[in-house]
Amino acid sequence: MISVEEAQGQVLSRIMVLDAERVTLLESLGRVLETDVISDIDVSPFDNTAMDGYAVRYADVRDASESSPVTLQVVDHIPAGVQPEIPVGPGQASRIMTGAPIPSGADAVVMVEYTRVGENAGSTGGTVEVLRPATLGEHIRSRGEEVHEGETVLLRGETIGPAAIGLAASVGHDTLLVHRRPRVAIVSTGDELVEVTEKPGPGKIRNSNTHSLAAQVLEAGGEPYVLGIARDTEEDTRALLGRAPEFDLMVTTGGVSMGDFDVVKKVLVEMGKLDFWKVAMRPGAPQTFGTIGGTPFFGLPGNPTSTMVGFEMFVRPAIRKMAGFTALARPRVIATLAHDTKKKSDRRYFLRGRLTRSPEGGYTAAISGNQSSALLTAMHRGNCLISLPEGESFVPAGTEVMCIRIDLEEGTA
Repeated sequence: MISVEEAQGQVLSRIMVLDAERVTLLESLGRVLETDVISDIDVSPFDNTAMDGYAVRYADVRDASESSPVTLQVVDHIPAGVQPEIPVGPGQASRIMTGAPIPSGADAVVMVEYTRVGENAGSTGGTVEVLRPATLGEHIRSRGEEVHEGETVLLRGETIGPAAIGLAASVGHDTLLVHRRPRVAIVSTGDELVEVTEKPGPGKIRNSNTHSLAAQVLEAGGEPYVLGIARDTEEDTRALLGRAPEFDLMVTTGGVSMGDFDVVKKVLVEMGKLDFWKVAMRPGAPQTFGTIGGTPFFGLPGNPTSTMVGFEMFVRPAIRKMAGFTALARPRVIATLAHDTKKKSDRRYFLRGRLTRSPEGGYTAAISGNQSSALLTAMHRGNCLISLPEGESFVPAGTEVMCIRIDLEEGTA
């Protein structure tokens, strides 16, 4: 058996970042940018108003007040999208809508809430009373205020979010060059498995692992491809594992332990290369990693929680590295263990737990349910994995422990 850290190191040393592809803006969401994005214009491309109101000359309204309003002649009405042609002179104003260009001569905008219409209200040629002073440049968004032409607005290596998509669109990019999502093949193994829609007969169970794994792949940034169930024969297992070179990565569940019908490891050794098959951890000591036809292969245990924990420890970081992410590890926090815990001293434990924050600001960690690796409820109810290191057989309540936040994305706090 090797340690968790040794296994993670072997995995990541063999995983390569995938090449890039050009996709639409919406398709780029959540993916890693492969090249800088440069602006082709100034943003904003012209001086414009941030508010509905009146474009005025600061010198005319700097002393305005409700008790002593300033009356101005309205010379224009400027909607968004129209270039004004009438300048604002002394004693004049232009009615202006949010986003509209600032007319020449104006150097401030007074919000409509601080005005009162006068004669011939609402029409050009009427008057408006300004009821409060303006500051120079008030409510004017200057040309190039956010971005200048030729400036880099998004950097290679950034993860694309909704705001990044908006920025790219604003500077003329309708596609982006991003790293590919890894195509991940999923195979469940075992004669005992039936499909989800089938009611299990004697000795049978529903194939839940395929669905939890596919969901984990999606959450990690990959594209899951469910290949089906491999029965407990070398022929059936060989047929499905032989498809590994069609994908960027393959994950199987079950068939990697020491049972008479656990054939995945044997087939892997015949078809590809085995790097390790047992890790000093619980749940899920039988963790198999290797390659088939150059495609990284992960053989996870068959118990549902063992499958999910193994994915978190080894497969998720691999998928994220392939997809171009540099933050590969989930956030860690230190918490106070809420209860005594017994364990085997020769392996790392990952207890399914729940973190709660104390009024003083620290965290307390407690198990979130039955810790059987065959049960998923504690995984569902938990928000962390409580990591208890090798070398200890008893961890008393009050001990500070490391907790892996499975409810948070990498790089978040």
